[in-house]
Amino acid sequence: MKEKLAGVNSVMEALKGRRKIDKIYMLNSRQNKRTEELVRLAGKKGVYVQYVDKPQLDRLSGLVNHQGVLALVESYEYADLDQVFQLAAKRGEDPFILILDGLEDPQNLGSIIRTAECAGVHGIIVPRHGSAEINQGVARASAGAVEHVLLVQETNLVNTIKNLKQKGLWIAGADMAAESDCFSISFPAPLALVIGSEGKGIRRLVKENCDLLVRIPMWGKLQSLNASVSAALLIYEVLRQRGKSQIL
Repeated sequence: MKEKLAGVNSVMEALKGRRKIDKIYMLNSRQNKRTEELVRLAGKKGVYVQYVDKPQLDRLSGLVNHQGVLALVESYEYADLDQVFQLAAKRGEDPFILILDGLEDPQNLGSIIRTAECAGVHGIIVPRHGSAEINQGVARASAGAVEHVLLVQETNLVNTIKNLKQKGLWIAGADMAAESDCFSISFPAPLALVIGSEGKGIRRLVKENCDLLVRIPMWGKLQSLNASVSAALLIYEVLRQRGKSQIL
C-alpha cells in the first residue's frame, strides 16, 4: 500500500532511510539549494521526479503547506524488539528504549520521535491500538526522524514490559504523582522509559508493572508539561547520568 509524504525534510530523510519511494512530485516554480539537493539524491537512488504546478500538487497532496514536495512511498514498516537489542549491541551500549502508552496526538508523537533520534534512543515501543498511526503528519512533526528510528508496535504493553524485564531491563514510568523526582534518583541501566498520554498519563496496569516512578519537578502555577517536552527532559536526564561515553 502506497502512502503520501509531504514536505522537504520528510521526503529528504525518506530518501536516506529504509522506505522505497516510487515517485516524487515537485513544484515547478520552487527551486532552491534544498530542493536541488533533494533532486540530486533522488537521482542517485533512481527515484523519478515529476515537476507539476501548484494546483496539481495541492490536489495530489491534499495539503496546502506541502513545501512544494510530495512523495509516494511504501507503507511504514515497524521493527521488532530483536532489532532494537541488536542496534544497542552494535553500538556497545546498554539498551535505552521508550514506551509510549496511548499517545494519540501526531504532533506529540512526531516530536518525541525526533528527540529520540537525536538522543540516540535505540527504539520506541507503541501500542497497536490507542496510539497515533505513523503518517505524513507524524513524519513532518518528526522532521523526517521517523525514517531513522526503530519503532516497534506491540499488542499488549504489560506483556511487553514483562518481556523486557526478563531481558534485564528496568522500567521507569513518568508520573506526576511520583514521590521521587527525576533529578534526585539514579536511573538504572539498561532502561525502558514509559511516557503516558497527556491528561490520562500512564494506564494503571502499565504503572503497576513499572519498577520505579519519577516526576519532573514543578515550581510554577501550572503542574503539567506537554508530553513531548516531558519526554525530552527525561531522555536527556538519562543520558546525562549515563555520561558521554555512553552517549557517543
